[in-house]
Amino acid sequence: MTKLVFRLLAICYTAGIFLFADSPVVADLAPFNPESLLHIPLYGILTLLLVFSVLPYSTRSTDSTHSTHSTYSTEFIIAGLIAVVVAVADEVHQVYVPGRNSSIYDVLLDVVGIVLCLFIIWRFKSRCSSVTQ
Repeated sequence: MTKLVFRLLAICYTAGIFLFADSPVVADLAPFNPESLLHIPLYGILTLLLVFSVLPYSTRSTDSTHSTHSTYSTEFIIAGLIAVVVAVADEVHQVYVPGRNSSIYDVLLDVVGIVLCLFIIWRFKSRCSSVTQ
């Protein structure tokens, strides 16, 4: 049930990214967004929602031959790839929005937010699993 909630939140959040692309809110945020740096937390939050929508809830592996880190790596890759696809799709979408432009620099900032979020979650999970062992 919790995964479903996070999946719905991720879908709504993604829809919000696309809907706000042609909103006057974006123009109002421009003075507070030097060099498009808000892309980093924007896609970090999306990645967080995606990770929680795909990660298994058990922090202990049922089979002692499998490491929880190797299990998590697949989910991290899935969440990261979905976030990158959304980032690229958003930039392509902005080509068709009047007054907006598309930039590879924005996608790179999105990727920084994605990777940073994945790293923070991985470190947090690593520390939590080492404490419980």
